[in-house]
Amino acid sequence: MTATQATAEVFWTAFMNMQAGERQAFLERLIANPRLRDDILDAALIEDRRREPRRPLNDAIAVPRPSNTRRPAHTPPTIAPRS
Repeated sequence: MTATQATAEVFWTAFMNMQAGERQAFLERLIANPRLRDDILDAALIEDRRREPRRPLNDAIAVPRPSNTRRPAHTPPTIAPRS
């Protein structure tokens, strides 16, 4: 067990041995911090979606476009003449 794992185990054991009200107060402090709240929500989302089938990154980020449309041709910006 690494030092990091041992530290995590100590905190986990302490958390699990708290009374319900103490755990609630601790969790409220965690989610009051926006950065920690985002980290917790991200971890929960990852865990929730862990069993989903994997797909290529390009498929995940691709924006669907109807097959009958073409990409617009690049049009350079027009510069208005000075008056």
